[in-house]
Amino acid sequence: MGLSRRAMLAGAASTLATSAFGQAPLTSPRPIARVPAQDAIAKLVAERGFSGDFGIVVTDMRTGEVWEDIAGDKAQPPASVTKAFTALYAIEALGEAHTFETRVFADGEIKDGILDGNLILAGGGDPNLVTDQVAALAQQLKETGLREVRGDFLVWDDALVNQDEIDASQFDYLGYNPTITGLNLNFNRVHFEWKLEGEDYVTAMDARSQNYRPAVTTAQIRVVDRTSPVFTYRDVGDMDQWTVAGSALNNEGSRWLPVRHPALYTGEVFATFARSHGIVLKAPKETPDAPTGLPLVRFESAPLREMMRGMLRYSTNLTAEAAGMSATAARSGALRGLRTSALGMSRWADKRANGIAPSFVDHSGLGDQSRVSPSDMVHLLSAPDVMSTLRPIMRDIPLVGADQQVIDDPRVSVRAKTGTLNFVSTLAGYVRTKNGHDLAFAFFASDLEAREAGKLTGAESPPGARGWNRRARRLQQDILKHLAFRSA
Repeated sequence: MGLSRRAMLAGAASTLATSAFGQAPLTSPRPIARVPAQDAIAKLVAERGFSGDFGIVVTDMRTGEVWEDIAGDKAQPPASVTKAFTALYAIEALGEAHTFETRVFADGEIKDGILDGNLILAGGGDPNLVTDQVAALAQQLKETGLREVRGDFLVWDDALVNQDEIDASQFDYLGYNPTITGLNLNFNRVHFEWKLEGEDYVTAMDARSQNYRPAVTTAQIRVVDRTSPVFTYRDVGDMDQWTVAGSALNNEGSRWLPVRHPALYTGEVFATFARSHGIVLKAPKETPDAPTGLPLVRFESAPLREMMRGMLRYSTNLTAEAAGMSATAARSGALRGLRTSALGMSRWADKRANGIAPSFVDHSGLGDQSRVSPSDMVHLLSAPDVMSTLRPIMRDIPLVGADQQVIDDPRVSVRAKTGTLNFVSTLAGYVRTKNGHDLAFAFFASDLEAREAGKLTGAESPPGARGWNRRARRLQQDILKHLAFRSA
């Protein structure tokens, strides 16, 4: 794929439901009752101890009664709570059993184990492909009897519209702001490791996963003598070329950097494993042409429902974007870019929840220009058949007491999705109370003035951000405990 990149990166160092839980209403009108916020929660919100906006809506899933509504119509950045929309959007568009395929094709005749033509590695949009699985794909290729490829080794990544990065306003060296293509590997990140030996640093770049750590040349890095910027980047056509300030490194350590040429990166890793089996391939080259040759081997991803469960648990941005863009392609019958795909998800949500008005710029929540109100979030969570789809795959959120110990009470449970950006903290999902009520809730907090000011500092975690987010999460916990154990 052709990528245009900035000449330099500027910035500072990175710190970077099942029926057992009750049934949703058969219809999804706006909640039928508006009751005043309970005094205890109103007091908690009034004494929250952090700046900006805070909105909360809580609705009883059985009756539609609104238990709490404080600034519920104020639209705020949803952050990674966006992924709850994306999971539902993808599952309903593609089916929970949908899988993504990564395939290898032979474009030419194979005779006596020799391919007189090109070998093509073709991505199918799988966002969760890792090095161990590429190793298995190379093992399968060996088992076909192939011994030699006389033509080129091509890689194809146009199963999705290529996106240079998810959010241009984020620092480009962040591993959670990767390139998106139809052929992805290790969440499109490369592992950078350094160690001081004498007066010089020894560095390594590899594509590690659980069992393998193949070195790569499609991403390279040099340690340079400077104070800032910490990282710089150059796109040299078929390679990511990084530099890092030596003053920012300790004696040894590691971190993940984003990969901006994922197809070439994946191709290099595949060729490494193929060579270990005696199949020597030329350096990978990208092709814009969809493969039409003989399918030789394939790797099939986990089913989409399992993939969405992992996405909601670990909040993987690439998984959200690839799933969302694939869902839009299935719904529209054509490939769409990220922004257009996100707009399609906004329109789908409006229809799915009978008249809500979210505005998405991506499927992951990384971009802070998306907007959702707590009321609209709860309206989606309360729509027909949504709880039965989302609740079982959402993450368990433990309730923590004043002594910082987890509250162990089998009567209550919280399943939800968290969201965090600097000066943005969100949480939305479902509460089962001690009295057996199933509640849908959304807590959105943001201080956008502080967030914009923080961007000007050039730090990924600007002054005050961690404390602000910590206080917001504490308030969320206090409200959840009040809801779970309230007597009414």
